[in-house]
Amino acid sequence: MKPLRLAHRGDWRAAPENSIAAIRAALAVRGCDGLEFDVRGSSDGVPVLLHDETLQRVQGVDAPVSSLTAEELGRHGIPSLAEVFGAIGREAFVDVELKGAPVPAIVEVLEAGRGVPAVGSAEPTLYRAAVSSFEAVTLAWLGERRPGWPRWLITRDMEPATLATAVQLGCEGVSVLWRAIHLSGLRRAREADLKVIAWTITRRDTRERLTRLGVDAMCVEGAALED
Repeated sequence: MKPLRLAHRGDWRAAPENSIAAIRAALAVRGCDGLEFDVRGSSDGVPVLLHDETLQRVQGVDAPVSSLTAEELGRHGIPSLAEVFGAIGREAFVDVELKGAPVPAIVEVLEAGRGVPAVGSAEPTLYRAAVSSFEAVTLAWLGERRPGWPRWLITRDMEPATLATAVQLGCEGVSVLWRAIHLSGLRRAREADLKVIAWTITRRDTRERLTRLGVDAMCVEGAALED
């Protein structure tokens, strides 16, 4: 099966990363199956799309995201997660990467945007979505609140201890730095019933090699987004 091709922070070649314009541009690319984007909390507790702790690099504003309200952030082109879900509908797959301290409202917004009852289970799940994080504590926090939601541990290796952490957290998969993905690690992940997602691929030949290895999804950007 062809792995999911997820646009890293949208298509930042067309518009600022993590903006609605970049997200729409990515979904217009043939072969793009969905999106990867970063979520932080505004000062008033609204989940918004921004990778960095501050607005300096992308928006040119020397202010932490946590110091501004969602309305103020919107004036700088930073959308809320709810606005993004409203703009893209439900069919594009989304990898929602949580940055910083967990924002309680993320549960409500994700449930409204992509929540569905799980077939044959009392636990709700997400439709064409997963929540990812580098932070085990964040994944544990979400797992306590919504144990049926797909969660991915983001990591830079496929060592047995790393995979064991993902299993212990109840994760569905591991999102691994592409250079660290190898056959023995893939076998261990399969034995642990973990999906393997690769990040972040910029070259088409790398994308094709990882496709042959059999990863389940890829976070891609630039040339690797295109067919």
